[in-house]
Formats: sequence, C-alpha cells, structure tokens
Amino acid sequence: MNGQPITEQAPAAPALRLGTRRSALAMAQSGMVAREVTRLTGRAVELVEITTYGDTSREALAQIGGTGVFVSALRDALLEGRIDFAVHSLKDLPTAAPEGLVLAAVPEREDVRDALVAHEGLALAELVEKLAGAGRAARIGTGSPRRMAQLNAWAAARGVALETVAIRGNVDTRIGYVTKGELDAVVLATAGLNRLGRSAEISEHLDPELMIPAPGQGALAIECTSANTDLAAALAALDHAPTRAEVAAERALLAALEAGCSAPVAGLATWVRPNELRLEGVVGTTDGATLLKMSANGPIVLDETAEQQAAALGRALAARLLDAGAAALMGERAR
Repeated sequence: MNGQPITEQAPAAPALRLGTRRSALAMAQSGMVAREVTRLTGRAVELVEITTYGDTSREALAQIGGTGVFVSALRDALLEGRIDFAVHSLKDLPTAAPEGLVLAAVPEREDVRDALVAHEGLALAELVEKLAGAGRAARIGTGSPRRMAQLNAWAAARGVALETVAIRGNVDTRIGYVTKGELDAVVLATAGLNRLGRSAEISEHLDPELMIPAPGQGALAIECTSANTDLAAALAALDHAPTRAEVAAERALLAALEAGCSAPVAGLATWVRPNELRLEGVVGTTDGATLLKMSANGPIVLDETAEQQAAALGRALAARLLDAGAAALMGERAR
C-alpha cells in the first residue's frame, strides 16, 4: 500500500420514483417536473408509467365519471408505496382532499386559454363564415360539455350555425380528426399543446370572453404522501403561491356547486392587482341555450391563509350562481 488514506464515498441516494400517466402530454409534463426536482434535490428521478381507468376506457368522460378517472390509479400507487410522488393535470383532480396525501406543490401555471385547431388554420369566426357560405355548419370536436356550452352560446348569440361533436382521445387523435377531414376543427387546452411543442398548430387562442377554461386548467399538481415530510418540503420549492391561490378559488367554486362530471361549469381566477383576485364562473346547458355568467373580486394576501381566502371567494361566487338558478342547469349534481 502507498499509505494514502482511503476515502469512502457515501452511496448515492436512490432515484425518486415519479408516477405519471402514459400519454405523451403526461410524460412531457412529468419530465419537466422531474428535471426541476433533480435540479433542486440533486437526486435522479425515474418516471414510473401507470395506466389509469380514464386511459383505457373508450366511453365518454361524462359516462364514466370524469372526475378522478385519470387520478385514482396514481394515488393508489402513492399510498401503496410504489411511487414517491405523482404529477397530475390539476383540472383532473377531484375537489375532495384525499386522506394520506398532500398537494406538495402547484408550479406556476401555463397559458390558461383554450385553443382552436382548425382546417386551413382558420379562426373560429372565419371557419364558421366560410362553411356557412358553402351551405353547412362547422363541425367542431371536443370532449368537454363546458366547451360545448360556450361554443354553442357563442354561435347562438351571433345567429350562426355550428355543430359540436363529442370526441375522446389523445392530442394526436383529436388533431387527426381535422387533418383527415372528419371534423372542421377541435378545441384543446393551449397549455397541453405548448408543453408538447405543438403551439404552431393552433389556429386561434380562444379569449376567455368567449371561452372560460376549466377550473385548474393550465396548472399541474404534484402530490406525495403526507407521511413523507422531507419530500413534501423539498417539492414545496416548486410551489407558485399566486397560482395556488387562483386554483384554490376555482376549485372551491366547483366544489360548492357540487357539479357532476357532465355539468358545463367553467371557472377562471386572475389577479387584477397584486392583492386582489377576480373570479369568473360560468354554468350553462350544453346546447348553449342558457349560460349563466358571474364574477366576483376579493382581496387576497399571499400568506399562509391565501388558500382559505381564495376558497372563500369561490364559495361566495358559487352561492350567487346557485341563487340565480345554476343547479337547474347542471342536471344531476355530485354528492
């Protein structure tokens, strides 16, 4: 031996297991989070692909229960210790808090708007006008009763013809309906197209004046078990307090309305000042014949009570919508 001291390196911490759905969008979103977690913690992150019921069922979301169908398998994996944390599209999360799990972080939100992907890259008004000149209504695909209600209301207000067509499938499948000529356009979330690097395919961003998004749209949710306090604390570095307050208001609106999965309900919270949140809510019928739209503003201080303050704003707006007859528009309400 040469007499040099022997130094032993500590074994590297095991890779963190991140649970994700298998879709291209889910994998892209989870990959973004994985890179940030590695940057923050210095630990490798392994993606664990999990198939959810919502991924395998071919039924319309309104028929299979919508809420939670993309989430429950990931949550089961967390509680069973098969993964360390999970990434969800926040709009997929049920509003009820799950026992044993914690929403460790809500990163800064992407673009909240819906996007039209249309034949020849036409905007909505251009598409409808062109096809009206050809003697037929524009056929626009979406799996969302919320989008159907607002599209149909837009068309009715302008006295133009438009047909909404219920569709399902991943982004490729949905855009494929347009490229193959089966539909004239589809509506998708701008955030998803951006995260997939497909923003160039967007024909028009639909302004919230026309189309208020789903509660939580554009935001991600990072969950882990409440028992894993060290990981929860590390993940909290990814939290964006203004986004968390926005989605807290939107989700409280949804929860207080007790909206079923097939109910056309929309909600969008935006900051009008650094300490004031504006919440817009929409409840309607899918045919667009009735659309109830209200808004409320409230002061929000971004401290440890911000979520509670924002949730109170959501509940207050829901109460006004219910007083104005929202329950009768939603059909069967969730309990």
